[in-house]
Amino acid sequence: MHIAMVSIPFPGHVNPSIEVIRELVARGHRVTYANDPSWRDQVEATGAEFKGYRSTLPKDDDWAGDTIDHLTLFLDDAIAMLPQLREAYQNDEPDIFLYDIAGAPARVLAAEWGVPAIQLSPTFVVWDGYEQEMAPMVEQMRADPRGADYYDRFGRWLSEIGVRNTDSTAFMAHPDHGIVLIPEAMQPSAGKVDREVFTFAGPIFGDRADQGDWTRPPAAENVLLVSLGSTFTDHPEFYRRCVEAFGGLPDWHTVLQIGKNVDEAALGVLPPNVEVHRWVPQLRILSQADAFLTHGGMGGAVEGLFSGTPMLVAPQAADQFGNADRLVELGVAHRIDTEISAVDLRKIFQALITDPAVRRASTEISTELHRRSGAGYAATLIENAAA
Repeated sequence: MHIAMVSIPFPGHVNPSIEVIRELVARGHRVTYANDPSWRDQVEATGAEFKGYRSTLPKDDDWAGDTIDHLTLFLDDAIAMLPQLREAYQNDEPDIFLYDIAGAPARVLAAEWGVPAIQLSPTFVVWDGYEQEMAPMVEQMRADPRGADYYDRFGRWLSEIGVRNTDSTAFMAHPDHGIVLIPEAMQPSAGKVDREVFTFAGPIFGDRADQGDWTRPPAAENVLLVSLGSTFTDHPEFYRRCVEAFGGLPDWHTVLQIGKNVDEAALGVLPPNVEVHRWVPQLRILSQADAFLTHGGMGGAVEGLFSGTPMLVAPQAADQFGNADRLVELGVAHRIDTEISAVDLRKIFQALITDPAVRRASTEISTELHRRSGAGYAATLIENAAA
């Protein structure tokens, strides 16, 4: 079959499904993958054919503003993406479209061309009662002139491109079929999710050898990874407090990822037990780590659960706050914020790593996730849908 995947140029949207793509290629299918040219190498490494479109989304840390501003950026990108996808695929129609939650224009083309489509969600999905629970937040955004303009413009665009239901939430959150690439443990109200629509198949990880390697130093009795992900990383003051809190901490070695925009010199003199990198092979380090300070993006949260690593969570935007709360509920994390003092950061960290209940919950969830996820299962679901 010709299977077409559509996504956006961010690790948290590509990484959760990339092994599914690799598995589909290995099974002999022709797989094409539409994304921004900055992701060509990663896509082609799976054996898939790359189809480029120019994303309008900000690069790196250029995500100023609030939730309304961010939603507007995603809408702008979807509007710009649709004609590029149509041009890329009009003479090369697939047998099935797969699409990330931010690649929903693929669903429009699937409807136009009468081919099936499956959403591959890297985060949680809607449940019965979701709209009612979100109504106060939506009304608050609609009360803002920018929010009102966002919803009105979204509805007009859907109408112009022939979508029958012009409700933006229905278009984005209610696919015909969806494969959820997170553990069911991270899904809010999991018992209320429509299992006729959504199937949980995650998390799905490969060896990620292309991201590099990391080896635990021989003298490191325990390892802590500090990473605020790939987008909201411009926090030199917080990194300095991490160095102060964890530098010289007995029996602990700290790996600190600072992203592209922070000057390493701004961190001051580094103690011997702290190493700093702009980017790290996160899953490789977590497989050897004993604790993880994360921003709580779904990718990092799931990797921490899979690795059985107790977590400190410092959420900053989007779904990170809900993810942080869920990790705390699961008993595997303590929540902090990036304004925390170095003294309090060390105290909360020591409380985390000395709590046997946290270690026990982390191990139990990790064991279950290793038993019940895989790219092969997701690939079979896709093949059955396209048959």
